[in-house]
Amino acid sequence: MSEQLFREDSYLRECEATVIAAGEGAIVLDRTVFYPMGGGQPGDTGRISWEAGDATIVDTRYGEDGAICHLVADGVALPPVGTAVIATLDWDRRYLHMRMHTALHLLGSVLKYGVTGGNISADRSRLDFDMEDTVDKEQVTLNVQALVDANHPVTCRWISDAELEAQPELVRTMSVQPPKGAGKVRLLEIGDVDLQPCGGTHLRSTGEVGRFKVGKVEKKGKRNRRVSILLDQ
Repeated sequence: MSEQLFREDSYLRECEATVIAAGEGAIVLDRTVFYPMGGGQPGDTGRISWEAGDATIVDTRYGEDGAICHLVADGVALPPVGTAVIATLDWDRRYLHMRMHTALHLLGSVLKYGVTGGNISADRSRLDFDMEDTVDKEQVTLNVQALVDANHPVTCRWISDAELEAQPELVRTMSVQPPKGAGKVRLLEIGDVDLQPCGGTHLRSTGEVGRFKVGKVEKKGKRNRRVSILLDQ
């Protein structure tokens, strides 16, 4: 299992690490700053370099037994096991994902409905809500922007599986449940605005989200509204 440095500090841009497995177009490290795809957030991209070479990382995914696999393009030479490397993020892309992910939590705190799906990208992100009501785009934009401008602190903490089971109201996502079985679950807390399980990477304060806007709102079923968001880039 790789040490997941991004869990404790999402602002780390690079780290020193050692290769513990390499093959089939993937590099596994003993520690990493790269976030693997999950929870609607894309896997990180960037570069892994070592004394004899380097490799561009085109995606990051979970592999067998929870291994974090840094994927390279076909035909790229991989470093041998035991090689000391430096793993460096495509920081601009990651930071946009952090802004988007935090903004989606704010959107969910304004639209207080169950969440049936979501997707994060650097250009546009969305949440799907279990709702029949129409969405007042202008008002929701104003309400979320007010939360951004209030510059609420964003922090993470851990609770036990048992504590989460005793507080089922913390889980807003209807389609995907938080991972259990490890004995603890990571919570994202935005001041007194939002508190729910989340394993993604986030900002330190809502003010970093910047200018927020509700984009397209689509009706995907009788009880499904897809709400897209845009941020200044």
